[in-house]
Amino acid sequence: MWFQSGRRRDLCAILYDAGELRGQKLKTRLERYYDLRIDPQAFYGTLDALVEAGHLQRRTEGIYDVYGLTDAGAERVESYHAWLAERIENGAHRAADADESVVD
Repeated sequence: MWFQSGRRRDLCAILYDAGELRGQKLKTRLERYYDLRIDPQAFYGTLDALVEAGHLQRRTEGIYDVYGLTDAGAERVESYHAWLAERIENGAHRAADADESVVD
C-alpha cells in the first residue's frame, strides 16, 4: 500500500483539496483534523518520504517549502477514494440485508 500510514493518506487528502500549501500550514491543518500536536521532525519526515516516493512535489517559495500532489499522488488519492466508497457502499448493502432478515 502506497500510503503505509494514515498520516500519509491524510496529508495527501488535504493537498488534494487545497492544491499547494506551505509546510507549516499543512501541518496546522493536519493537527486541527487530528486535534493533537504532531512532532515536527516526524511530520517533515513523512513529507520527505512522500516526496521521495513521487507522490508530492516540493518547491521553495522565499524561505518556505511549498508542497503539492504530483499526478501520481492525485491518482492514488482518487483510487483510495473509489476503494473506500466501494467498501462503504457494500457495508450499506449488508446493513440493509441484515435489517430485512430481522423483519422476516
